[in-house]
Amino acid sequence: MQQLRFDREEIVWQEVPGEVSLAFLCSGCPLRCQGCHSSGSWKAGRGAVLSEDYLRSRLQQYRGLISCVLFMGGEWHGALLEGMLRIAREEGLHTCLYTGLERNELSASLLPHLTYLKTGRWLPKRGGLNNPATNQQFTDLRSGANLNHLFQGETL
Repeated sequence: MQQLRFDREEIVWQEVPGEVSLAFLCSGCPLRCQGCHSSGSWKAGRGAVLSEDYLRSRLQQYRGLISCVLFMGGEWHGALLEGMLRIAREEGLHTCLYTGLERNELSASLLPHLTYLKTGRWLPKRGGLNNPATNQQFTDLRSGANLNHLFQGETL
């Protein structure tokens, strides 16, 4: 039986601009991007199981304090991740996925459950979202707007 596992759980403020996010760093990433800051999470089976009951308990604990649930990875278990996204949305929260894949490489069934999406492999020479030369893109899926400028200290 497949299980979605996470290596780290944190409350974060910077990864999704304007949101206080409960973030899960999912383990088992098959992409293995050179220079990845989370290479410790590559190993499949590492960390705790992220069950629906566990997620619901965390959302209950943080009710009124968080506005978003962020999954860093997990798209390789699309059906399991989709279930977690549904739970977050049912609780009235925004959702975000950080992935090294491009949007067209993701399961189309995930997209309707996401508010925000960060796509693109980590390329050390291009940097992350805070670098104007990055290949990565942070998108508000409600409007389709590219929000990279929010990571680069620019305003609209």
